Amino acid sequence: MKLGMVGLPNVGKSTLFNALTNAGAESANYPFCTIEPNVGIVSVPDERLDELARMYEPTKFTPATLEFVDIAGLVKGASKGEGLGNKFLANIRECDAIIHVVRCFESDDIIHVEGSVDPKRDIETIDLELIFADMEVLERRLDKAKKMLKGDKKYQADIDLTEGLLSHLEAGKSARSYPFTDEEREMIKSTPLLSQKPVIYAANLCEDDFTGNVEENKNFLVVKEIADAEGSVVLPICAQIEQEIADMDASDKAMFLAELGLEVSGLNRVIKEGYALLGLISFLTAGKDECRAWTITNGTKAPQAAGKIHTDFERGFIRAEVVAFDDLKACGTMVAAREKGLIRSEGKEYVMRDGDVVLFRFNV
Repeated sequence: MKLGMVGLPNVGKSTLFNALTNAGAESANYPFCTIEPNVGIVSVPDERLDELARMYEPTKFTPATLEFVDIAGLVKGASKGEGLGNKFLANIRECDAIIHVVRCFESDDIIHVEGSVDPKRDIETIDLELIFADMEVLERRLDKAKKMLKGDKKYQADIDLTEGLLSHLEAGKSARSYPFTDEEREMIKSTPLLSQKPVIYAANLCEDDFTGNVEENKNFLVVKEIADAEGSVVLPICAQIEQEIADMDASDKAMFLAELGLEVSGLNRVIKEGYALLGLISFLTAGKDECRAWTITNGTKAPQAAGKIHTDFERGFIRAEVVAFDDLKACGTMVAAREKGLIRSEGKEYVMRDGDVVLFRFNV
């Protein structure tokens, strides 16, 4: 999973990126501090994998990973090449989803590029640049479809969809909010749109607002209303707090979060929302050699999941021996789980479930 972190200059984006990844990206109080995208790879916390490691004491322990990309700040006109616009848009295109950091805190010490805090304006600024870039792509697609129509009438459906999308975008609405049919979603796959990418709005609050009643922050409520309207996710977060806990060990971090009345860190909440947004789950493999978590799309069948480990596993798939993690944990060992009949033999049509502990049998 690759999440691109975007936002106007000086909204706390690079500070949050540093805190979530400990990558040490430069962060300062002036626009375009981030020019080339900074990349941070973080392990996905998974208590189930930790438990398997305790059971097996493996030589190797490999959690799933998440890639954060801190993308250069954006200004109006980016779709026309203003500021670092072209670079910004190219970086977003490579990401699976967007974390849009929106400033919801007031501060005289941190300069806002527009001179004031206005979440609605800020969100529209970035959305419009993505929309403008998409419109250029769709206009080229429309021209091509109209030329192809002269020889093949099947392109009429493509023209109808593209024209409908263009009208939607021209009204200032992102492709995320377009009412695609399943057939139309398949049609548009060949033209990935920036404004169609799933979004988590990270509402960056000051510490007092974040640990108090978030719903009393008028800026947060603006972001929430926008997210709700387009079916996106809004995540209240405090980059300042995340920065404070970034270098703490696990026990100190847990104690600090408890004092603030928080159950988990911002990183854990971002990961949870990211998995849900992209429809991802994890299955687990366990043994003395390695305990490992594998990320797949929800709905993946057993042979394709096996292919995540090695293409030979998918090509020569015979069966999957599967036990639910909770059942394995309750039994204590794989042998005990087998004796109780909790290990199932599943074939090619089995749809993997989150938390499956699996051994793939194959022959090539």
